[in-house]
Amino acid sequence: MKLKLHHINLCTENIERMDAFYKDVLQLSEDKTADLPTLEKNKGYKGDVAFITDGTIQTHIAQKDQLAGFNTEQFVNPVERGHIAYRTDDIVEFKAHLDRKGIKYSDWGNAAVNGWHQVFFYDPDGNVIEVHEVEKS
Repeated sequence: MKLKLHHINLCTENIERMDAFYKDVLQLSEDKTADLPTLEKNKGYKGDVAFITDGTIQTHIAQKDQLAGFNTEQFVNPVERGHIAYRTDDIVEFKAHLDRKGIKYSDWGNAAVNGWHQVFFYDPDGNVIEVHEVEKS
């Protein structure tokens, strides 16, 4: 089970303003890779997302949604304050690892992103962490 930093998710009420800021000040560019997620807007999170990159790591600028956890019946809401995300090659083993460590997590499956199996959990200070695996087709 490998983990690799995949993206940072920032939440905002104004996607256009944040997108412009990160493109102008940090000189990030619009991400046009084939690795972009396909949002699943019919399962609880209906917000928009802008995708930018430094060429290696994606930044997802997501519309803040205080009710996404409630709407998906999950206790972790990844679009309330944002999160950091890692990609794994074995989500089943990673969930077993969290279980062994006694870490509670929300298993979103592919409720937010079509083709990604996502789990979200908190670090000791309440920061949200995502780990996902791209589902095999």
